[in-house]
Amino acid sequence: SEMCIRDRYKAVFFDWDGTAVFSRKAPADAAVEAMRPLLQRGVKLAIISGTTIENLAGGKLAEYFTAKELENLYLGLGRGAYNYNFQEGQPFIFKNMVPPKEELLTIHRICFEIHQELKEKYDFNTDIVFSRPNYCKIDLMVENVRGENLFMQENELDVLKESLRTHGISGGLQGLINLAETIGEKYGIQVKPTCDAKYLEVGTTSKSDNVDCILNRICSENQIFSEECVYFGDEFVGIEPGIFGSDSFMQTEKSRAGDFFDVSEVSGERPEGVKQIGGGVEQFLDFLRKQADE
Repeated sequence: SEMCIRDRYKAVFFDWDGTAVFSRKAPADAAVEAMRPLLQRGVKLAIISGTTIENLAGGKLAEYFTAKELENLYLGLGRGAYNYNFQEGQPFIFKNMVPPKEELLTIHRICFEIHQELKEKYDFNTDIVFSRPNYCKIDLMVENVRGENLFMQENELDVLKESLRTHGISGGLQGLINLAETIGEKYGIQVKPTCDAKYLEVGTTSKSDNVDCILNRICSENQIFSEECVYFGDEFVGIEPGIFGSDSFMQTEKSRAGDFFDVSEVSGERPEGVKQIGGGVEQFLDFLRKQADE
């Protein structure tokens, strides 16, 4: 087709919220029905999401599939933290990348210092979510409540940029990322900050770690090559030059040989090698159904 989508991929990596389902609370039935025939046929499916297993289909994802189908499903969750396969129908963490408590507490200190610096120098207010197992979320838009729509909204970026300017913070989001990295270095930690306009997330792992970990496992166990894999998401778009959305972290040295598709309608720059096809959740589920057609 004009979109260069191949007929038969051996592995499909995809984001969950906004790509496979409309929101975290939306029913997962359509996604499950589109996934099932591929799992039955031995195609490897890997959900790559910043969330936890409790938030996928209300924590009941495994209950939709047979133990045999689940043998072909992988989950890369929590921003690098957890990598699951399924054994006898039960989720099993085959690689855990949660930092030891000491390191996590250092990440907390780094984030508190970011918060302090923004308050002290610019009178810019933030809130911090400390309860994640491997990173902190610094809320940059404390006035703006997202509610059920956890992905980036079209106007949020403008609201944030205006807010930063008003407070005299130059350098935009890149400036915030640089600040996080600089404070991290002071504590001897190489942090991997990401930003989606509402939150600056600071930890030592990212979706890249999930992809590399699962890709290694899939390829080595099944004689699959990385160019036989495809990646779908809805948050690739550039937030500002050189900073792309969370799904851009699915692009790594190892995964780059695969195909990358963005189902978001949002206009803007994508990372090199990512094709914007739009169409949202329906487009992605349609892709899965076509892949299953004999």
